[in-house]
Amino acid sequence: MAHRPNILFFFTDDQRFDTIGALGHPQIQTPHLDDLVERGTLCSDAYIMGGSCPAVCMPSRAMLMTGRALYRLQDMGARIPDGHALLGQTLREAGYRTFGTGKWHSGPRAYARSFSEGAEIFFGGMGDHWNVPACDFDPTGDYDTKIHQTVDFHTQAVREWTADHIRAGVHSTELFADATIDFLRHQHAGDRPFFSYVSFMAPHDPRTMPDKFLHLYPADEIELPANFMSEHPFDNGELTIRDEVLAAHPRSEAETREHLAAYYAMISHVDHHIGRVLTALDEEGLRDDTIIVFAGDNGLAVGQHGLFGKQSVYDHSVHVPLIFAGPNIPQGQQRDALTGLIDIFPTLCDLANVETPDSVEGCSLSPVFEDEEESVREYFHFAYRHLMRGVRDEAGLKLIETAVDGARHTQLFDLAEDPLETRDLSDVGEHVDNLASLREALQAGWCDEYGDTDGEQGQHFWEAMEWAQ
Repeated sequence: MAHRPNILFFFTDDQRFDTIGALGHPQIQTPHLDDLVERGTLCSDAYIMGGSCPAVCMPSRAMLMTGRALYRLQDMGARIPDGHALLGQTLREAGYRTFGTGKWHSGPRAYARSFSEGAEIFFGGMGDHWNVPACDFDPTGDYDTKIHQTVDFHTQAVREWTADHIRAGVHSTELFADATIDFLRHQHAGDRPFFSYVSFMAPHDPRTMPDKFLHLYPADEIELPANFMSEHPFDNGELTIRDEVLAAHPRSEAETREHLAAYYAMISHVDHHIGRVLTALDEEGLRDDTIIVFAGDNGLAVGQHGLFGKQSVYDHSVHVPLIFAGPNIPQGQQRDALTGLIDIFPTLCDLANVETPDSVEGCSLSPVFEDEEESVREYFHFAYRHLMRGVRDEAGLKLIETAVDGARHTQLFDLAEDPLETRDLSDVGEHVDNLASLREALQAGWCDEYGDTDGEQGQHFWEAMEWAQ
């Protein structure tokens, strides 16, 4: 059997693509992620396909673990059919020790298929970071009978979780980092290769973290993004959803700065604990033989376009960070190929000398690592429920179509010149041909390639587009 590298995968929750200091963010402090950028290859145009439900992270995580497109998932990613191979399962069957800790949003059955080891497993979407209802690893895969009640942070309603315990007073980020460090301390050079999946709940709200991290970001010194708006310019169908009522309408500059300060503090706190895990990797002598992946499950607006959540297909919601570092990964480089989280599964299979399962629909990025001019797709497609569809091309032209209550809104952006999507070019005469081309690509991709019209959400959207004004 060919030599296979270890894989250490960090996955954050709600971390927008630009919230890493090394990527030019003027204020955020992320020294350990900055170091990872220097040691590896940044995929600068990495995306998710969007969301089939307001909890965008659920289908996003299912797309990551199956390598399948958005509307190829079952139950919006809450359950993964046995016929859809999973990343952990595939590596496990190839001889890897597979370890999972943190947030798992696709049910206990899929977790049990994926991991041979684990600790501090959270079978939920969000919760109080200081009181995480977590499960111990169960080799039988029987997690369903262990129920623990907690009070929902936002609604104060009692919720039932599959859980064995609550580590009261330990922040979720520290909890999952500690579990990973303990796993790494039991690895030895020459052992079977490992796949360690570290899935943080942060920086998802509620944005609570040790005060010393919040003190890094005085709210009155936070710079607002150039696309900050007090309100979104039109009804996108989700202006009163949970994420959008975390701040008052209209948005105020002062309150938005407070939210951004806490958001950045959460990210710096995650970065600190990623550093602890990487230190343990070094101390165990494992770094040189380990592929490290860092990615986010979706972005977050936090004031951009007058929005606060991720329930849209603007870049602040669908553009995610993605970094690879380690054996056979170019150091200190960037790749601009259009990439998706669905591409991570086949990429890691290639890097690990493991055959990619037939059920995987993503594209391996190995050719992109070898040649910076290489690409894996001409277009990337986006969707959000029955309300929005979008597409962007390799040059950075991006079309968004929104249909809500009989009103149709077309937006065209040139991301190369306008990365914050502030100038709608859909009515600019010189872009008539571009608009027509992208509309054709939008329909061909969603309806022909991805079978969008086979499902209720797609049928609703395309029917609404026909009669919307």
